[in-house]
Amino acid sequence: MSMLSSTLKDQLLLFDPDKFVETVRKLIDQGQNPTDVVNAITEALKEIGKKFENGEIFLVHLVVAGDAARRATVEILEPLIKKTKEKRESLGKVVIGTVAGDIHDIGKNIVAMMLFTAGFEVIDIGKDVSAEDFVNKTNESNADIVALSALLTTTLPAQRDVIEALRKAGIRDKVKVLVGGAPVTAKWAAEAGADGYGEDAIEAVRVAKRILNIKE
Repeated sequence: MSMLSSTLKDQLLLFDPDKFVETVRKLIDQGQNPTDVVNAITEALKEIGKKFENGEIFLVHLVVAGDAARRATVEILEPLIKKTKEKRESLGKVVIGTVAGDIHDIGKNIVAMMLFTAGFEVIDIGKDVSAEDFVNKTNESNADIVALSALLTTTLPAQRDVIEALRKAGIRDKVKVLVGGAPVTAKWAAEAGADGYGEDAIEAVRVAKRILNIKE
């Protein structure tokens, strides 16, 4: 781990988002390259993810650290990177949202944070998202994965509707589909035509890497 990554990891482990954002702002003011900072944050988050998997920190800590990292990235670093047209390192793009008719998003938010922590570029389009909006955002972003969350048994069919909409739009074979949520099972994922199913946030990250052939 680089010295910059180690420093940022220590700051993230303070679990103070405001202080972390200020630290990143100071690094930029001191002349650090924005892309190097983003890559260092990604490396630091991977180490924090390992701490979570090993039981050294709790889920609430992981979420706070991820939120701090995402705030710093979105508010400070990505605008600067876009200006310089430098490409940040990413495992792939994931469009994630809760399907139409479902307003639950806590589980989806945790999965989004875990994917971001693992190094994916995450495009969170919110809750109660129509199949059309999933298709449009997938096209617009040229996503590698579409992640569909459903927390109600009654909204499960909406996951299949999105997959069918991707097929009708002619892009189903260009994107992988990951499904999850309390009522979702591996059997349902297969019936709906998904490429993968994550029982929880950690498994969702593993499956996302697997379906994109990314080595752990």
